[in-house]
Amino acid sequence: MRAMSNAPSIDWDSYLDEAIERLCAFLRVDTSNPPGNEILACNFLGEILKAEGIDYDLYDAGNGRVSLRAVLKGDGSKRPLMLLNHTDVVPVEREFWDEEPFSGLIKDGHIWGRGALDMKGLGIAELMAFLTLKRLNIPLARDVIFFAQADEECGSEYGMRFIEREYPETLDAEFVINEGGGGSTEAFGVERPVYSIAVSEKGPLWLRLVAEGRPGHGSVPHDDNALDRLVRAMHRIQEWERPMTVSPVLTEYFGRLNRAGIYKGEATADALKAAAERDPRIRALLTNTISATTATSGIKHNVIPARAEATLDVRLLPGVRPEEFEAELTAVMDDPKVRIERVHVGWSDTNPFDTEMFRVMEDVLHELMEDAVVVPGMTVGFTDSSVLRNRGTISYGFSGGLTTPNVARGVHGHNERVSIESFRLNCQAVWEVTRRMCAK
Repeated sequence: MRAMSNAPSIDWDSYLDEAIERLCAFLRVDTSNPPGNEILACNFLGEILKAEGIDYDLYDAGNGRVSLRAVLKGDGSKRPLMLLNHTDVVPVEREFWDEEPFSGLIKDGHIWGRGALDMKGLGIAELMAFLTLKRLNIPLARDVIFFAQADEECGSEYGMRFIEREYPETLDAEFVINEGGGGSTEAFGVERPVYSIAVSEKGPLWLRLVAEGRPGHGSVPHDDNALDRLVRAMHRIQEWERPMTVSPVLTEYFGRLNRAGIYKGEATADALKAAAERDPRIRALLTNTISATTATSGIKHNVIPARAEATLDVRLLPGVRPEEFEAELTAVMDDPKVRIERVHVGWSDTNPFDTEMFRVMEDVLHELMEDAVVVPGMTVGFTDSSVLRNRGTISYGFSGGLTTPNVARGVHGHNERVSIESFRLNCQAVWEVTRRMCAK
């Protein structure tokens, strides 16, 4: 990285050694959600902060579902920057892993463990930046908030949503660094570093469809069979052709990739809609998607069921309100005896990418990786940023890590790991962005 005239000197070998040691230890803390038990992560982080002389607060949602917040005070001339992360991880199927999932093992140039990518690695990169600001006694123009949240992997009811309900004042910030972005060694089959900074994300809308009818003997069919109703409704949903929308973010995303020779197609709305018909990855970016995930009905082979259920994993484009989509879905099913029940809901607006923070992130990434292509992006999954964006906060999914597609498949999968070189890049990027945004 090019040294800045006012940048403090960092011994990156020592910095990285400490970061690796912290990450390996953090990965040994099992915070699989369910049940979460994030108090264990808060104890781990709290001991580190205490040793550095940094006070912190805990926010207990009950049953070990605890979040941690610490603040380095600035002079107040600028609004705060939040370093946001979640401490829970998804469960593992140990029999499919080559190494122990909670070992924090270093092997073949990688750090292994559930959470290495999602998202204890970024959490430790944020923690190191936070600690280094304190150690170097850097004068700050804004407060820097380190916020480690519970329960993100199961919808944030005991984490971000709990905090928003009970402690909304703790979320005040101008900018946030969170998960959702990062670098890939290739995109659309072209080998070249591409960094996506997430400025928006799709909203989860998990629905249960319930059909009720008249039970009876299977030998005497009738027109009020609950399972028949559900099957007809599901067929209409699968046949439903939903419109495609090319947002300004996606126009910029594909436009930058096109100019870099990575995305070969045109970046116009018509061309992208045509491409989406052939490529499910593009289609997921342009439409409200629906995946049927479970279906249950019946008690016996020869009994017409009185009830049938199915679940849908719906992902809404940024700005689409859940109630509007549900009204459209009801009309498509066209059966008053099939009702919709919400299981989980979220939505969010889009952040701008013409900000000081985005430009600083671009500059830092280009200094770390000169030939990298940096694009604003949309996350098809959901993160805690949705809550913050709806509060008017600019929350970017950002990581300096650079991951191969093969390693990236470890997120929510088997053999999750991060390369040491990728983790080093991430630590450097998070530190430098934080310093430039906050130092006086």
